[in-house]
Amino acid sequence: MKISKEMNVYCKFCGKHTKHTVKPYNKKPQSGLSLGTRRHNRAIKGYVGSVEPKIHPKKLGKRQKVMIQCSVCKKTFEKVIGRRTKKKIEIKH
Repeated sequence: MKISKEMNVYCKFCGKHTKHTVKPYNKKPQSGLSLGTRRHNRAIKGYVGSVEPKIHPKKLGKRQKVMIQCSVCKKTFEKVIGRRTKKKIEIKH
């Protein structure tokens, strides 16, 4: 899925349509101090063994996200592009 480097999108901070620069979305690593991680570590501590997660069916495609930055106010926010797809996002030059 190819998208252009700039797009004219509604900025929720400016309250109007402005030009936005597009960057790929990169997920950050999960914090070791988050509640889910602490709860999991507490459960597997000692003689309990391992806590196995429930098996969920795999989804065939993901919703592709991009980070867009407003050229006027310089605020950055996420935008979902399209529906579920297996295709990765490529930014055209």
